[in-house]
Amino acid sequence: MDIKGVGLGLRSAHYSDILKENPAIPWFEVLADNYLIKGSPNLSYLEKIRQNYPLTLHCIGMSLGSMDPLNFNYLKKIKKLIKIVEPVLISDHLSWTSFNKQYFHELLPLPFTEEAIFHVAKRIRQVQDFLEQKIMIENISSYLCFKQSQLTEWAFLKEIADQADCFILLDINNIYVNAYNHQLNALNYIKSLDTNRIAQFHLAGFENKGYYLLDTHGASFSSDVLKLFQQAIKKFGALPTVIEWDSHIPIFSRLLEEVQIAQTIMDQYANII
Repeated sequence: MDIKGVGLGLRSAHYSDILKENPAIPWFEVLADNYLIKGSPNLSYLEKIRQNYPLTLHCIGMSLGSMDPLNFNYLKKIKKLIKIVEPVLISDHLSWTSFNKQYFHELLPLPFTEEAIFHVAKRIRQVQDFLEQKIMIENISSYLCFKQSQLTEWAFLKEIADQADCFILLDINNIYVNAYNHQLNALNYIKSLDTNRIAQFHLAGFENKGYYLLDTHGASFSSDVLKLFQQAIKKFGALPTVIEWDSHIPIFSRLLEEVQIAQTIMDQYANII
């Protein structure tokens, strides 16, 4: 099964709209951690939606960068969900979310070092072996830098993907947020990545706090993020793209408008070199 075009992050607020209207959305991205409880009503809705739409799974609990052992109880639940919904792609974040078996509600950044590359790539390979398929890793938004970092963020991301032999879920909004927060060149970020590793894009909104940008997933994407999206499409092609909206969630028709904006840009720039 293949996916194309601009899809949406599936949110429970829109279950009824989707099942009633069967909207012309090519596919949905599912937050996997919301569907891991056996007998959950959410899982019942998900199975119904899966009958009409391809799905991808987006995880937040693998904690790929943590020093804790991999949580195979969590991975077993993910593997069971994979068998139920047969997702086209599976992803998690290039971050860590646990320490000493305590989990946080944040995606925490890593130092950009060779040691971290070796550690994370090894864990990704173990996850892929267990799930019996490749995964995507997503670049996160961040609000601090480590003094120990030796590489650029894009070189770090690229090297991990190469050593782990995995794909990249390139979050365009997070590139823009980090470029602002850490005085980076967002276009260099795009230009420095390999085309063969990028499998999907994310688009979302941020909140301008004055001296930094906060990745909230609670607003429409900005015009500057859309310009960066254009450059990403010109380099990598019309890759499957997800619109994420997690707070202050609007009515479903509003999200359909966002899909159309992104799809128009994709159609316009896909064949420009």
